[in-house]
Amino acid sequence: MPSEEEILDKVRGTLVEALGVDDDEVTPTATLIGDLGAESIDFLDIVFRLEKSFDIKIPRGELFPENLASADAGFVAGGKVTAEGLEELRRKMPHADVESFAKDPVLSRISDLFTVGMIVRFIAARLK
Repeated sequence: MPSEEEILDKVRGTLVEALGVDDDEVTPTATLIGDLGAESIDFLDIVFRLEKSFDIKIPRGELFPENLASADAGFVAGGKVTAEGLEELRRKMPHADVESFAKDPVLSRISDLFTVGMIVRFIAARLK
């Protein structure tokens, strides 16, 4: 199994190609949307490239869950993710840093969960 650093290097290469960013921008704490400028359409491309790069299959919605904060799901109240919503995030995104987000679970910050480090941890878990 590759080391976390080797996984990071491959993820970095994938994101550089998919998003047209410089490799020094792709750090473990970089957010895909805020720091690297990813848009929703880019997520499909990123998943496709990761599958090819690591020779794995990533089921739809597993790396980047959909509708996490939809109002219909009852996981949002007053512009914040509820305790139930945080539990759902922990369940669907065990590789994300939900604990840091939970300190100030403002809905507009939910995209901050999607970091380079989250992808590295997800891939490492899949390769075990």
